[in-house]
Amino acid sequence: MQVLILNQAFYPDVVSTAQHAADLARALTQADHEVTVICNSRGYDDPKLRFPNQETWNRIRIIRVRSSGFGKSAKWRRAADIGSFMASCAYHLRSLPRFDVVVAMTSPPLISFVASLALPRRARSLVFWSMDLNPDEAIAAGWLQPNSLLASVLSRMLLHSLHRADRIIALDRFMKERIEAKGVDANKILVVPPWSLDDSVRFDRAGREEFRTTHNLSRKFVVMYSGNHSPCHPLETLLQAAERLSENEDVAFCFVGGGSEFGKVKERARIRGLRNVLCLPYQPIEKLSGSLSAADLHVVVMGEQYVGIVHPCKIYNVLAVKKPFLYIGPNESHVTDIIRQSSAYVSSHGDVEGVIANILRAARSNLLDSPRGVEVETLFSKNRLVPQMVRAIEQSGSEYVNIH
Repeated sequence: MQVLILNQAFYPDVVSTAQHAADLARALTQADHEVTVICNSRGYDDPKLRFPNQETWNRIRIIRVRSSGFGKSAKWRRAADIGSFMASCAYHLRSLPRFDVVVAMTSPPLISFVASLALPRRARSLVFWSMDLNPDEAIAAGWLQPNSLLASVLSRMLLHSLHRADRIIALDRFMKERIEAKGVDANKILVVPPWSLDDSVRFDRAGREEFRTTHNLSRKFVVMYSGNHSPCHPLETLLQAAERLSENEDVAFCFVGGGSEFGKVKERARIRGLRNVLCLPYQPIEKLSGSLSAADLHVVVMGEQYVGIVHPCKIYNVLAVKKPFLYIGPNESHVTDIIRQSSAYVSSHGDVEGVIANILRAARSNLLDSPRGVEVETLFSKNRLVPQMVRAIEQSGSEYVNIH
């Protein structure tokens, strides 16, 4: 079977969607399918970073297209980058042979619409892998007015993609319900959570000590937020807690990753002289286990209005390294579903006192020297979930053949 994957980021980029797309692509080639990927030639978080225009990696043909590289500092810059990438994808699709299945992810938003326009001439079947939902996210964030002409047009583009898709992969039950509410057939929606990066992430005692020594954290209780810094995952409550604990020499806050809010966190720490706050860029994949293992308490954040729209997947790697975590977010979400099967420290947005109390409670629990056992992490392993994705794609391709 000939499979095409469309996503802005792919190997060797280190953002989450790139790593999950790479895992899926490798599993498809191991199942003897031929896989082509169209992605961006620029780094997702750093547009100045450039990758080769074409490359074969693990039998996967990677085609990297050009786009503008204005970055994420302003809405018009982001819109220009998204538009130019989508236009480049559409142009390159015209010159490629016909595929049995195209798997469209959601980076950038509505790349699935480009994929839907490729049916049936350039691809026989569409699998929509919904890593988030837009324009729902933009409306929830206040970037788009819900009754505006642009919101209406973008919503119609999303609906067109959802209805044309033969299979839709939702990340949690809330996202599935939200898609169903748009009038989409529930029978073609499959819930498959993002998996932990089992090949790269595990508890790494040596890597933990190296990371902590390198960054002068050896004698600290380390509270870590690692991943995408986005308005969808508001960090204000955590940052206020860091400010309140700035005189506590035993606790350090480590922000690792990138995204539109990462620079704001760095600048806030600088302006307010927060010596207990350390900001680091995304870590190389070979160092990821060490950096995640270096935390004594991870933080998972979910914006109140984004349930069913976005899906913070950092929790799965936290479970993989068997570390305790603090959840800041709404009472009902995919994170609280997981907490019901395990345990965690829980606080609400705005409850700075509660966050501080949970951090100090975790510090008193003396978890510095041993990983925390969490049985639920096996539910989200790559070995369990990637085969479900492969089967869904294979079924989508075979169902098209049977119908037509």
